[in-house]
Amino acid sequence: MDLPKTPSFTLPGKRALVTGAGRGIGLAAAAALAQAGAEVTLAARTLADVEAAAAALRAQGLAAQALSLDVTDLTRMQEELDATEPFDVLVNNAGTNRPSAFLDVTVENFDLVMNINVRAAYFVAQTVARGMVKAGKGGSIIHISSQMGHVGSARRSIYCASKWAMEGFSKAMAIELAPHKVRVNTLAPTFIQTPMTKPFFEDEKFRASVVGMIKLGRIGEVEDLMGAIVFLASDASALMTGSSLVVDGGWTAE
Repeated sequence: MDLPKTPSFTLPGKRALVTGAGRGIGLAAAAALAQAGAEVTLAARTLADVEAAAAALRAQGLAAQALSLDVTDLTRMQEELDATEPFDVLVNNAGTNRPSAFLDVTVENFDLVMNINVRAAYFVAQTVARGMVKAGKGGSIIHISSQMGHVGSARRSIYCASKWAMEGFSKAMAIELAPHKVRVNTLAPTFIQTPMTKPFFEDEKFRASVVGMIKLGRIGEVEDLMGAIVFLASDASALMTGSSLVVDGGWTAE
């Protein structure tokens, strides 16, 4: 009997770029891809963070390098990425949040969140996709979205707006890039323990409200996302594009 073979979850020979890679989800994504065999470029505005992370990966015998990159400086970002060899995988992770009651949202905070989460993410993806198309080898673009790109939540109107926007442009990108064998998907986590979310969880009432919404009864850890990132980057998800992989402990099931 000729049995089917499971597609590879490994990434030998692949070049991957992870933005916002100095800590949290970005660092976990970089580690996951490097452990799967990819050569990973860790990019962030703070060079010391990604240099330390890349050094730690290399100490484990993995292929990693650091890149100083401010994704909001579009001209410089495009110059930096155009100067590199094309990537096979992008984890479009750099992002931020400024929780606020809707009636209290300021123009300054609105612009800050949208500038990073939408404008910068959009043009980073465009720049990397151009390299993928030119190389003619296909690729995988993974936008780090959120469960808040699928539902709403109090005090998160700006963040929801940015992630719903990301979900939309990701689908449009998937349609246009499919003829070039470039796949585009989002990863939509629930609340994850990271340096960015740590101050929020110091409020016990907020922490309890979050755990109450997550049906599996716990806040996520970055390790909960690492398998999903490798899946989306690898041939294991070869027929998947224009989709969102929701890793939310059941938050959006209700």
